[in-house]
Amino acid sequence: MEKLLEVKDLKVSFNTFNGEVQAVRGVTFDVLKGETLAIVGESGSGKSVATKSIMKLLPFPQAVIKNGEILFENEDLLKKNEKEMRRVRGKDISMIFQDPMTSLNPTMKIGNQIMEGIIEHQGVSKSEAMKKAIELLELVGIPNAKERVHQYPHQFSGGMRQRVVIAIALGCNPKLLIADEPTTALDVTIQAQILELMKTIQKKTDSSCIFITHDLGVVANVADRVAVMYAGKIVEIGLTEEIFYNAKHPYTWGLLGSMPTLDAQEEELTTIPGTPPDLRNPPKGDAFAPRNAYALKIDAEMEPPMFKVSDTHYAATWLLHENAPKVDPPPAVQERMKGFALSGAPEIAKEGEQS
Repeated sequence: MEKLLEVKDLKVSFNTFNGEVQAVRGVTFDVLKGETLAIVGESGSGKSVATKSIMKLLPFPQAVIKNGEILFENEDLLKKNEKEMRRVRGKDISMIFQDPMTSLNPTMKIGNQIMEGIIEHQGVSKSEAMKKAIELLELVGIPNAKERVHQYPHQFSGGMRQRVVIAIALGCNPKLLIADEPTTALDVTIQAQILELMKTIQKKTDSSCIFITHDLGVVANVADRVAVMYAGKIVEIGLTEEIFYNAKHPYTWGLLGSMPTLDAQEEELTTIPGTPPDLRNPPKGDAFAPRNAYALKIDAEMEPPMFKVSDTHYAATWLLHENAPKVDPPPAVQERMKGFALSGAPEIAKEGEQS
């Protein structure tokens, strides 16, 4: 499949009163046309900073993109000025943010907010833009769209507001949709509806998507591939079933093991000990080593490269070196995978059983 987006060796820092924070430290990934890439990791791992860099929505001048290329349809977005980026935002690349209430203007009617981008980027009349706004509200599952297009954000529930935000993002038929934890503020039932809606819309529009989340339960039924981030770096990337059923990095094991499942027998969830490193002064070797029960001596001395597991699966851990001792995921993690498969990802479970 053809690549829509290529991010190469991206490095982003923030200048603070306490020093330079190296938030993104050499991130490389791509997004194919029509696919969904999920980026997962703890808060502060750099996933939102990496994706906001694509649209150049970082708080400049505090944020500094120190290195890298972001190629969208073979054009480097980092070389575009602000005027050129305004033509890209909304039209070619759109973003759905975590909290719909902070994304919507409380003083503007919903219809006008959807129409803004359509008029700006497509140059259509107000009547045509209103017609498109109503169609978009119907597409995202809002009933009585012709009446509700004239209402204000406070007249919608949380789930409905998130649907409106998705409608705004889809206004100009973007080729890439970036969803930054779009269901975190919603309850579980509405969360499932929004995720199903996004999957359906993506199939209809044939768009690509970057889905940012800290919840692996969300990832299972949404993503084609998963990139796991830790301390500003991607430590593992692969097809969704490879990450869930053949994870190789101890940090990924920790994330999987800390997930609740319906049939878990343990009274307490597995936790990852310690805290992420201070990125004002990143560690010399593997940043995860102090929290890694399987750390080797070399982890404190040298950062691991990306080892190839398969043509689609890579992980940055010295445990994959040919001279490293053989280590399997902890039994609790393996049990958690099985339990999660039963409760959250039946189709992936089916694939895993065949492998």
